[in-house]
Amino acid sequence: MSRQNIFDNETFFNGYKALRESDCNANDLIEQPAMRKLLPDLNGKSVLDLGCGYGHNCVDFVGLGAARVVGIDISEKMLAVAEKESADAKIEYRNMSMTDISTLNEKFDFLYSSLAFHYVRDFDAFAKDMHSVLNASGQLLFSQEHPIITATVDGAGHFNKDENGNRISYTFSNYNQSGERKIHWYVDGVVKYHRTFSDIITALAKAGFVIEEVCEPVPEEWAIQKLPTLAKEYIKPNFLIVKARKA
Repeated sequence: MSRQNIFDNETFFNGYKALRESDCNANDLIEQPAMRKLLPDLNGKSVLDLGCGYGHNCVDFVGLGAARVVGIDISEKMLAVAEKESADAKIEYRNMSMTDISTLNEKFDFLYSSLAFHYVRDFDAFAKDMHSVLNASGQLLFSQEHPIITATVDGAGHFNKDENGNRISYTFSNYNQSGERKIHWYVDGVVKYHRTFSDIITALAKAGFVIEEVCEPVPEEWAIQKLPTLAKEYIKPNFLIVKARKA
């Protein structure tokens, strides 16, 4: 399984931090609002946040009544920010790869992950590990880059425009060619893994999950008013969100 730790690269970390500190980004305007709508009742629950980053969601889970939250991330830089900005007596942060969760020797009521699973190489094995660390009837909620976004081998999918410069369609390729993708995102050589929609859902089903809801979120009107360019998301989705439970 992948142990890539691009987030501790200084250039990448600073670029990503600047992106997330802006309140005009697709994460905060599309992905996170959609994720919040799908959260289950967390009162008294134990939560594992996979790829917790700065820990902001961990704090939110405590605010929603979670009894215990464990946030794991492979990035020491991310966790240093989390320990400083998102500390709470009910939160524990651990520096580890999310693909090592089978070593935790602990079970949880709810697994959560925001935009991290496209960094996992062997999703079939990872799905089984997630299933094993959930309590009976435990739930999973995750988002990842949509397969349309991860598909093109060189990461160069693009919008097509009409004669007036309006975006009218989106071009991508290699959708049915699952596997590693190396792209430029702040730095060269960022490794992600493309899986088809069917790859993802089948891996979860075979691991023992029951799919409860699938969402390909579009921006709401308030988000488009704040960032008009988000209207292009009606042409193609940026994110895939899946909610499932342990059978």
